[in-house]
Amino acid sequence: MRFFSHSTSSPIKQMPPRPKLDESDVIGSYLKGSGPGGQKINKTNSAVQLIHKPTNTVVKCQATRSQSQNKKIAMRILAEKLELLEKGEESRVAVVQNTKAKRKASKAKKSKRKYRALEAEKEKEKEKERGETGEMEGNGSEVRGGNKAESDVGG
Repeated sequence: MRFFSHSTSSPIKQMPPRPKLDESDVIGSYLKGSGPGGQKINKTNSAVQLIHKPTNTVVKCQATRSQSQNKKIAMRILAEKLELLEKGEESRVAVVQNTKAKRKASKAKKSKRKYRALEAEKEKEKEKERGETGEMEGNGSEVRGGNKAESDVGG
């Protein structure tokens, strides 16, 4: 039997906890769906609309055909919106967005650095080729000139 231990050398940032929402502050209603999906979406009351009474924030969700799944998704979105309003930059959503933005910027910077290095390498190769062809042309003209001089003298 093997036991695996997980140890990290660098400290990991703790994410803020997921926001909780008091269900007594929320009014929910089921609506008929709209958009792509045809008859199954348009005839059933699968879309969910949640209203948070204290802040009057409204969230609509029609991600799936299931009422219960849509309600869970809408509750999560509503909780995240309220936390963002309450905590601002310290909320979980803001922290996740900042982390994603930093990763994207880092990837872009790394990509630019990579392509800059490749371009510099290509330029060096071109300069080497130019230098080699210039030397060959110079050597060829000297040999031809030398041969002509020798043939003129000999003939």
